[in-house]
Amino acid sequence: MKKYPSEAIRNVALISHGGAGKTSLTEALLFSSGAINRLGKIEAGNTTTDFDPDEIKKQVTINVGLAPIEWEGVKINILDTPGYFDFIGDVLGALRVADGAVVTVCAVSGVEVGTEKVWTYADDFKMPRLIFINKLDRENADFAKTVEQLEQHFGQGVIPLQLPIGKEADFKGVVDLLAEKALYFSDEGKKVAEAQIPAELNDQVASLREKIVEAAAEADDELLEKYLEGVALEPDEIMRGLKKGIAAQSIFPVLCGAATKNLGMQPLMNMIKTFIPSPLDREAMKGSVPGKEETVERKPSPEDPFSAFVFKTLADPYVGRVNFFRVYSGSLTPDSQVYNSNKDKAERVGQVFSMRGKNQIAMEEVVTGDIAAVAKLQHTGTGDTLCDRAQPVVFEPLQFPEPVISFAVEPKNKGDEEKVSSGLARFLDEDPTLRLERRVETKQTVISGLGELHLEIIVSRLAQKFGVEVELSTPKVPYKETIRGRAKVEGKHKKQTGGRGQYGHVFLELEPLQPGEGFVFEDKIFGGVVPKQYVPAVEKGVREALEEGVVAGYPVVDVKVALVDGSYHSVDSSEMAFKIASAMAFRKGMEQAQPVLLEPIMNVEVTVPEAFMGDIMGDLNSRRGRIQGMEPTNGLQKIRAQVPMAEMFRYSIDLRSMTQGRGFFTMSFSHYEEVPYQVADQVIAAAREAKAKE
Repeated sequence: MKKYPSEAIRNVALISHGGAGKTSLTEALLFSSGAINRLGKIEAGNTTTDFDPDEIKKQVTINVGLAPIEWEGVKINILDTPGYFDFIGDVLGALRVADGAVVTVCAVSGVEVGTEKVWTYADDFKMPRLIFINKLDRENADFAKTVEQLEQHFGQGVIPLQLPIGKEADFKGVVDLLAEKALYFSDEGKKVAEAQIPAELNDQVASLREKIVEAAAEADDELLEKYLEGVALEPDEIMRGLKKGIAAQSIFPVLCGAATKNLGMQPLMNMIKTFIPSPLDREAMKGSVPGKEETVERKPSPEDPFSAFVFKTLADPYVGRVNFFRVYSGSLTPDSQVYNSNKDKAERVGQVFSMRGKNQIAMEEVVTGDIAAVAKLQHTGTGDTLCDRAQPVVFEPLQFPEPVISFAVEPKNKGDEEKVSSGLARFLDEDPTLRLERRVETKQTVISGLGELHLEIIVSRLAQKFGVEVELSTPKVPYKETIRGRAKVEGKHKKQTGGRGQYGHVFLELEPLQPGEGFVFEDKIFGGVVPKQYVPAVEKGVREALEEGVVAGYPVVDVKVALVDGSYHSVDSSEMAFKIASAMAFRKGMEQAQPVLLEPIMNVEVTVPEAFMGDIMGDLNSRRGRIQGMEPTNGLQKIRAQVPMAEMFRYSIDLRSMTQGRGFFTMSFSHYEEVPYQVADQVIAAAREAKAKE
């Protein structure tokens, strides 16, 4: 692939609801541009960008795929993104580095939940976008109905620039409303022939032309004045107005085609070339100077110091890390030194390359605005900034959604724990939406992600890439125990076994602390009834006893223990004896001081369309939740509640079901509080049953 200047580069993210045909569209664009010589199919598992074994097996995109093509003097970097929101991290990464988006909509299904979501994300990134109505060759495909839905959801800025010729199986071409001519496709879509517009479409064409001219005029004050005076706009003026409106996100052109039949690709590539801004049209990137509160800018210019942003990391057990990045200023050549300003580390760059699916394309230089990849960087991950050490900058990292579902992970074979840990650690580098924690209270390793499919894929990859099989299960709730009353207890450990014996004797006072205060130990001994050298052993004995409470064997918190009295033997006393005596005393004291079970309570924020408010609030109440408040946000309703963790393990699945996929939620730990007695009885019984099986 030849080197292209920045003004001849277009970075485009394909975004949509799952199943709208982004990967097939990518494949067709690659084929029509001549980048590949055969058209792969999802069903056959041979598309360029879905090459991962899990993508082939599930027939869904999991990772963002890079696919550069050359068309009419420009290089178009296509970013094929996942449609399932378990993998939204890759969509956000792609939108961060793209200069425009193609929103792909199925002509049969129309506007779906995912279409609304990706549109919102594109709004957040202030992303110019085209709309491509796909699958017009399918049964029940309806262009007019789909356009109507798009207008209802996204406003009057939705403007068709094409009309389909023929319906369903007879779909064979499009009317180019700007050029006012018909385009017919032949030879597997590779050839395009111009012709007269079919007479039956003339009225429709005239009506839509008027709408296009009006939209172009409204985007430019000078053109609007001319239009209102009744002066006809020239073709180049209409183009100028459309470009301005698209860049300002007030106009969203609609194009159409059928990706699996390779119909409509050439006009789409022409539109991307014409209407998607080049990197040089982008505003300067703002960043900060590492360690300072100073804001700096990097202009999209080869003259500015080198700066780049890493938007995707792939972890490969053989190649190591592969980092995908976009250059925002300056340029990068192979065998050079760069500075990772997030990690304060120098990195040695070897070969730089573009990727077309899994195939590497060597590059002599990555210019401003281009997207490329580099392997084997030691410290760099997703969200990091690479720059010139002499003039460092840190770009704002990506903000990813918090995980919503968790599972305990356990190796199927004993002894594989180390492999599981190292494999999951690699995936954490690759996927910022994944979380991993070791819960001491439950002795479990817990992975959290954005959905069941997300974690299912992680398990599959552990087996493929690291040769270790694991099982997922619902995590145990990290319950804790505390006391509500006070107690004064004696603990005596006395043993004579011939020779030197064992003697430790203590009196402890137990009292509750305020929630969150943890554990306090106090030495109240006077007169040396327990020698100073044994006091640390007493505290150690109590601390060890805290690990397993008397209610259900969970850790004990928010307790104050005072050593108030005791006795010792000059020969038989030892640290071990006092440790055992204090542990015995503590357990006895807990039983007498009204022990209770505590459960973690989560702060939950659920955002849903207003129509689902009643169902959601009723469901939260049924989960022992307490509604804290409600507020409108971006046309939706946000419900704030506090809900026990035990009731939230499958909430992401239930919420999707209750809201047809339109609801989403965030969750964070709030505090511990006492478990209601009827629930506590069940938890205690389950804990005792588990103990009996050990």
